[in-house]
Amino acid sequence: MDQFAATAPPIRLTELAHGGGCGCKLAPAVLQQLLAGQAGALFPQLLVGTETSDDAAVWQLPDGTCVIATTDFFMPVVDDPHDFGRIAATNAISDVYAMGGTPILALAILGMPLGKLPIEVARDILAGGAAACAGAGIPVAGGHSIDTGEPIYGLAVVGTARPEQIRRNGDARPGDALILTKGIGVGIYANALRKNALDAAAYAEMLASTTLLNRIGATLGTEADVHAVTDVTGFGLLGHGLEMARASDVSLHIVASSVPFLSRARALAEDGFVTGASHRNWDSYGAGVKLPDGDSLTLRHLLTDAQTSGGLLVSCAADSAAELLARIRAAGYPAASIIGAVATGPTRIEVHAR
Repeated sequence: MDQFAATAPPIRLTELAHGGGCGCKLAPAVLQQLLAGQAGALFPQLLVGTETSDDAAVWQLPDGTCVIATTDFFMPVVDDPHDFGRIAATNAISDVYAMGGTPILALAILGMPLGKLPIEVARDILAGGAAACAGAGIPVAGGHSIDTGEPIYGLAVVGTARPEQIRRNGDARPGDALILTKGIGVGIYANALRKNALDAAAYAEMLASTTLLNRIGATLGTEADVHAVTDVTGFGLLGHGLEMARASDVSLHIVASSVPFLSRARALAEDGFVTGASHRNWDSYGAGVKLPDGDSLTLRHLLTDAQTSGGLLVSCAADSAAELLARIRAAGYPAASIIGAVATGPTRIEVHAR
């Protein structure tokens, strides 16, 4: 199978990094230890901090406006510098959308191994990021750069929302339906790319998904029947779903046959293109997940696959789910699907085959 060549530089960006995309995240168990005890109880204006592992911080101004702040950066998930910049920027902006907000500006974060890559590569990465920001209608208003051993790029993003538009990951309600807005499998595709096993069509599919802005989140924040939202990134669908379950004190039931996947994700997983992040994710939170009896290991790998610039996981009133799903798809998210439901019970995830 021919490797997708596109306009990749002579030195492949992914060869300069020990990991790529949101698969570079620290394992969930490690992150929980690092953030323990850092809640913002002394700051009543801090409406959302680190206590429920939500997507961004939210600070309320005296006039009631909520300022949403987040940062996200990682090492290359693809070789084309412009594509890498677009993906990383789209991923960072997603945190604001996941809170129900609208981004207003971004600051660039850039680390480049200047002795290994020409300056033009850094310029192309920044241009890709600026293109994604332009698509979101925001400027890159500044930033910071350093000389590093591996290429790193991302953004710090600021957004705003009214208090009633903020959507936390901890407000899912028993009886809600669960909607996922993008297909799963980016980590597996990226691993296949690193190993020269991803063709042009699959690369185009991955790029289309990872550069699709989650702007529907700002609309969902205005919907009273939307109760909780989070974006699915490095911890996989199960990891971010488990964060929602624990923060909301509920159980999530996911129907495996309803989960949307990128078209070749299952085949590539079966061929061994599973990332180390998937194994780390399962080791961190597998005790909180019940998989279908007798199901294949492939399903576990897919549901723990580290997503880069993944979709939104939405908990909404069940009687509004079909209408909301239709509107989400019409807004440009054709893979969006109802994948399960919220129930009372232990704070865990139960995966059902059908």
